[in-house]
Amino acid sequence: MPLRIAVRGELRATALLLAADGQVRGDQDVVTDGAPAHPSGAVRLAGGADGTTWLEAGLSEVEADVERVLVVGSTRGGTVRETGVPSVEAYAPDGTSVARYAVAEVGDETALVLAELYRRAGGWKFRAVGQGYAGGLEALAADHGVRVMPVAGAAPVRDAVPFAPPAGAPAAAPIPTPIPAQAQAPAPTVVVPIPAAAPPRPQPAPHDWVFGPVFEPRTRTGRDNDVIQVDGLPPGPVVVELFVRGEGWTCLTPLNQRNKEGDVLVNSTEDDFQGRLLTTVPQGGPLRLRLQAEGHWQVTVLPLAAAHRLTGEWLEWRGPDVLLHSAGPADFAIRYKGDDNLIAHRYELEGYTDHTTLPRRENFINEIGSRRETHPLPAGPVIVELEMADGPWRARLRGVGQPQDTPPEDGAAAQTFAPFTVPGPEKVDTVRKSSRWGWRGRG
Repeated sequence: MPLRIAVRGELRATALLLAADGQVRGDQDVVTDGAPAHPSGAVRLAGGADGTTWLEAGLSEVEADVERVLVVGSTRGGTVRETGVPSVEAYAPDGTSVARYAVAEVGDETALVLAELYRRAGGWKFRAVGQGYAGGLEALAADHGVRVMPVAGAAPVRDAVPFAPPAGAPAAAPIPTPIPAQAQAPAPTVVVPIPAAAPPRPQPAPHDWVFGPVFEPRTRTGRDNDVIQVDGLPPGPVVVELFVRGEGWTCLTPLNQRNKEGDVLVNSTEDDFQGRLLTTVPQGGPLRLRLQAEGHWQVTVLPLAAAHRLTGEWLEWRGPDVLLHSAGPADFAIRYKGDDNLIAHRYELEGYTDHTTLPRRENFINEIGSRRETHPLPAGPVIVELEMADGPWRARLRGVGQPQDTPPEDGAAAQTFAPFTVPGPEKVDTVRKSSRWGWRGRG
């Protein structure tokens, strides 16, 4: 079964198969609209819709003298900045997301090397790249030895087939999005192993997350103010991941079946907003969201099981988020360095059997400015919702009765949500801009 790769942001997908010298062996090593399948059958286009184009890569079938497969996104007109929020996501054959990367900053380029698959120690790995080409796809291809780009219309492309996780199985959490460097230069190297074949899904452990519906993530892209409708979702709590590239006000609110606005999910004046928000898909209707924003945006609806997990290791991120606690009683420690509100709620799910709704939430943090907070949490399952967090933060669980160790100092190593390894001493700066928030609470 092949690896499936989604190229998002209204970009067309292209793959270049490269030898050890970084060059194609011939023009047949370009998989694009004009030649949608490699002669070996190992890499092919697989259709697309809703701003997403799919590639399939049978890594076990890639010829031995091919060392790398570049995943490229290019515009069909205009620059990437004018098109959308470019991202790439790789799925294992069973539908599990194994790697995800979004380019948050782009310039006037019309093509990007989004990622590459490369051989290492007898297997394959995924590397986020994010390198832009103002000269477009032709210039990018020429840099890798392509003499003639295939002409579109050479062969049909079959429709993409959506993934569906096994019934009742919790969705695996997608790898969260790292913040890249400027698009005209390669991003810091981030690597994750790619499984050669789909491993069997483990049976849920006693504390595995099983609350909420399971479905394939859905992504929508656009620009400026819009009403976003996502059809076909089962009712229940979901995570909405929002990226906005631009300056100005960002406000997201759900719409009810009467098309009236509900409680505000986010109301921010932060430039280039990003965050994960908690909402509920209503019974008997689609999820509808009203977005007020200036600039390109990307919205991805994820199952609750794909939210970030709290563990005993320090995690670091920025912006609002949804965290899951599924172990025994523990203390929740957070170190926050924003200037404005830090607001956190918890939803205790023990004994709560209606997976289509959420229980009453309990606010346990409502502070302004930098904070060092520790709060007790009951045994999971518990949802911790960081409704507001305008700056960088670290969070972890501490077991009841364990020593109260000192948190890492600034610049010290701490686990981030993206389980990538970053070689070298440089630390990826996950906070590019401070922000100012406007907020009105939810009832």
